Amino acid sequence: METVSVNSSAIRHSRALPSARGLTLVLAVILFVLFCVLPVVYMFIVSVTDAAGSFTLNNYRQLLSEPRQRGLMLTSIVLGGGAAIFATVLGAPLGLLFARARLPAKRFLRLALVVPLVVPPYIVALAWVLFTGPGGLFARAGGRDFLSDWTYSLTGAVVVLGLAFYPLSMLATEAAARRVDARLEESALLAANPRRVFWRITLPLIGPTVAAAGLIVFVLALSEFGVPALLRVRVFTTEAFTAFAAFYDFGAGVALCAPLLVVALIVSLAIKFIIGERLLVTTRSLQLGLPLTFSRPFQTAILIGITGVICVSTLLPLAALLFETTGINRIASAVSTSGHAIANSLWLAFVGATLIVALAVVLGYGRARTRGRVRTFFDPAFILLFAVPSTVVGIGIIGLWNRDGVMGQVYSSQWIIVVAFIARFAPVAALMLAASVRQISTSSEHAAEIAGASWTRTFASIVLPQLRNGLAATWVVSFIFCFGELGATILVAPPGESTLPVRVYTLIANTPSSEVASLALMQVGITLVPLLMLTVFLPKKGTKKPA
Repeated sequence: METVSVNSSAIRHSRALPSARGLTLVLAVILFVLFCVLPVVYMFIVSVTDAAGSFTLNNYRQLLSEPRQRGLMLTSIVLGGGAAIFATVLGAPLGLLFARARLPAKRFLRLALVVPLVVPPYIVALAWVLFTGPGGLFARAGGRDFLSDWTYSLTGAVVVLGLAFYPLSMLATEAAARRVDARLEESALLAANPRRVFWRITLPLIGPTVAAAGLIVFVLALSEFGVPALLRVRVFTTEAFTAFAAFYDFGAGVALCAPLLVVALIVSLAIKFIIGERLLVTTRSLQLGLPLTFSRPFQTAILIGITGVICVSTLLPLAALLFETTGINRIASAVSTSGHAIANSLWLAFVGATLIVALAVVLGYGRARTRGRVRTFFDPAFILLFAVPSTVVGIGIIGLWNRDGVMGQVYSSQWIIVVAFIARFAPVAALMLAASVRQISTSSEHAAEIAGASWTRTFASIVLPQLRNGLAATWVVSFIFCFGELGATILVAPPGESTLPVRVYTLIANTPSSEVASLALMQVGITLVPLLMLTVFLPKKGTKKPA
């Protein structure tokens, strides 16, 4: 009894003071607002302000009144919608197969199918050009150009973005199919055949998640800059870049992307409405649901189809880059001429990923442990900020950080690129870690509090060790995103501080394709290394390390 009273007294005394948990969360929120929210807010303020500082809607009137702007909106929506449909049609059946069917080498096939998700989309677009362009492999093999009309077209951009993002639909569908309670399907089998159970029970249960994944692809395609820029498809993101880079018009650049942000906000709210807390809850059913069984010939056809998807989405782009490099000497030459950009990318991506995870783990913890209606605000806000076009983020960072004092010193150094990384990818990292924190029971934290342990010690000794897999996965994803970031980096990078994506993008117009392909191939190789390490070293679900 004496111990309990002492501990209770300590708890009451600690609650009388500002808690370490509260201070840490407040600091994380302040940093999140500074890095992620203020650039977007600043740009919207600029877009409704004239040169004299007065309120004006001229930028938006011009946007709504010009037929050309309405054409850009239509093209952007078709690009996002086409990519979402293509990615869903390709990815959802694959996810269902991996969740329910018996397939040989399933882990290897899944890894091969996920590769396009970690390759920057503009690299896939570059490979598309090398295949189908006027001087591409098809034109050289056939002796004439017969595919270039498809290369630089809206259809080409839809295909490239669909191939880049279909793993999102695949992974979301697989996770949803594994969450279905097997008892529901087993009960339905007593009164209906398996096909009817699938259409009436299974599909309605996984449908919302598939739809939400399609909406996420839609938003990502809307905010993509590199692919439409390379394939010469005029959309709002490329026009915003032109408005700033060519005319230095902040207000027009942001106004051009305002419709996309409105669409992104609507979509993020729709995603929250459709799947709710399932965005964070990733638990799977204790028992595998209704299995998909096929005859041997049909299973062989499925494997051939999966192999075909791997070839089209992964092997052919890599083959195009490899063929264009014309040998190891060209790769060595490209490394020697672009060594500074490569080193910059590696260092900045490492630092950026580390800082993103450090901030996101606190934000994710706060999101997962928050109660009440306020938590419904966080997920749409994170999705919306992640969906902000990278060009708008870059313009906002320039306007916000290009000042005297400490901010000006950061702006004139390579650290401004790290700021851009945090602004772009901290929201999605926070969502990922919130999902991991939700899997940790609060009982251990309550027990540590009763024992008199401080929150700092509890967080470091109990929460973080249980998050090691989630932290590793989030760091790898953040590193891959940072290493391939283009839209914001190309705007904020100081002179002489280029990164590998910026180097590749600026060399495309006036450099031999062999050098560009060599650098792109190197970027793909570096990107795949952390993914392979994560796959090899993280334990499989359901396995335990030996004592």
